Amino acid sequence: MDSAYNVNRDSAVSTSWYVLYTKHQHEKIVAQILTSKGFETLVPLYETVRHWRDRTKLFTLPLFPCYVFLRGGLERRLDVLTTPGIHALVSFAGEPAAIPTADIEAIRRATESDAPVEPHPLLKCGDLVRIKSGPLAGIKGLLVRKKNVYRLILSVEMLGKAIAVEVDTSTIQRLH
Repeated sequence: MDSAYNVNRDSAVSTSWYVLYTKHQHEKIVAQILTSKGFETLVPLYETVRHWRDRTKLFTLPLFPCYVFLRGGLERRLDVLTTPGIHALVSFAGEPAAIPTADIEAIRRATESDAPVEPHPLLKCGDLVRIKSGPLAGIKGLLVRKKNVYRLILSVEMLGKAIAVEVDTSTIQRLH
């Protein structure tokens, strides 16, 4: 799977991740502009096939439509918010909402693995599991089943969004 992960190594490694709400289908260009301004961004992507009567086409789409993750950079908030295509910085009670770094790393690892990844509705029920081995070892999430295939749901609860990554049930353990 593909992931638009743009890095500016001048950014402090310890800074938090935040979320930008963008115009529809502007995620990639917003990330590109912010990267050219020196910001570190992440736009997790997945591939999907769309079928029409006369053709089939492969698309690379954002896992979180209308959202771009931004690492730090809030000291230049005006520079961020005046970027074309950005509606707002996701905030709670007037303060920018930080995404846990572990959530970002789990999403990045999932999109960089060879496992198929797709958007998934956020779930509130299901078994909480941890992957014991393989490229996703240590990642925790909710286990669901879809058409005899097991998937681990990785959630960004503050966005009300989640993604699903296919997992082998022999590599997972239930958490209590």
